[in-house]
Amino acid sequence: MKSFFSLAVVQVAPSLALCATSIIASTNLAQAADLTFNWKGDAGYSASGSFSYDQTTTPAIISESGAGATKALQSLSVSFFNPSQELIGTNNEVVNGVSSNQFFNFNFDTTTGNLFGAFDVGTGSGIGDVFISNVEAPGRIFISPGATSYLYQNLTADYTQLLDSSTNQIKASAVPEPTTVLGTLLVGILGITLSNNRVAFFSRKPKKIYRTYASKV
Repeated sequence: MKSFFSLAVVQVAPSLALCATSIIASTNLAQAADLTFNWKGDAGYSASGSFSYDQTTTPAIISESGAGATKALQSLSVSFFNPSQELIGTNNEVVNGVSSNQFFNFNFDTTTGNLFGAFDVGTGSGIGDVFISNVEAPGRIFISPGATSYLYQNLTADYTQLLDSSTNQIKASAVPEPTTVLGTLLVGILGITLSNNRVAFFSRKPKKIYRTYASKV
């Protein structure tokens, strides 16, 4: 007779194999590093985005600027929110290794995982565009990269409104790698399956036995 644990393993094995095959296949398509970044202004405005690069060919320092083909980044997108967390702007800054923003500035240390130097993302050339920059001070004066990041919105062709600013660091965080997700997923599936089987196994109630007695003559 097969043990309870053996039966549980047999039941969960097909699911584990399917998950493993799917995730490993997607991992082999490209050795891309995926990261997110976030910023919060003093007045409650915020920015969040994501970027990716091929970690097999990218140097330790990523430095990008201007429009056209990028040196290392494969993608970068950013979204902006008002203090009520309503979306006020979004832009796919880099798509398939090509930047669409002439004011684009981005510097990232792949070794430490830190953003540094000039940072200017969010297309700022059209009316209504929102962008964040630490190289453009109020009054559209370009300065050396500073500790303060400013959030702007173009209201007209000649006027840009300062929405918020802060010395809060723009932080980058790595998205969990597929192999890490795979391990967590497999453990989770196995735990849930064993737990469900264990509950079913130990919650079975014994059948009631009704005794009959012969009447005495």
